[in-house]
Amino acid sequence: MRVLIVGATGLLGKEVVRLLSPEHEVIGASRKGSHLSVDLADKASIVSMYRQLETVDAVICTAGAAKFAPLESLTDEDFAFSLANKLMGQVNLVRCSVGHVTQGGSLTLTSGILAQHPMNGSSAVSIVNAGVEAFVRSAALELQGKARINVVSPGWVSETLAAMGQARSAGVPAEAVAQAYKRSLVEDITGQVIQVVKW
Repeated sequence: MRVLIVGATGLLGKEVVRLLSPEHEVIGASRKGSHLSVDLADKASIVSMYRQLETVDAVICTAGAAKFAPLESLTDEDFAFSLANKLMGQVNLVRCSVGHVTQGGSLTLTSGILAQHPMNGSSAVSIVNAGVEAFVRSAALELQGKARINVVSPGWVSETLAAMGQARSAGVPAEAVAQAYKRSLVEDITGQVIQVVKW
């Protein structure tokens, strides 16, 4: 399959590229450092990316940013950034894919554990993650027969925890999280939230 990875230069994106490359034609896209340039927060950038790409069999998005901060310090701009980037960026990635993803193709987005298990400082992130999951469940109904769509919901990633000075063992390695994206790509499932957590 010809697979577009949006966020290919990030922690999870690199692992997904590494996992899928032996069996598929993988095209990377990100804000910098990839074959294709794309800014998720800019719909025109997404449209331009698809025009350069022509047709693919699948799109996997491991990109998207949202602001993590205490509720009382989050500004209107922080919420607007989060909604425009990780939520509407991924929504527009799906909306703009029409005509660029083959019939019956696969779309995979990314949410996160803070949708179901919020914590102090996660207000904006939790809204975005929950919104992505609700969108995928709804879009799956309307895309039936045209494309499959799922969302991977990672828990804490070991490498991220290590970078924060915390124990890697409390998270799931990025290599293992990448397997969830492969599952969404190859299994005949749609409208699913694929959770990858360590309890």
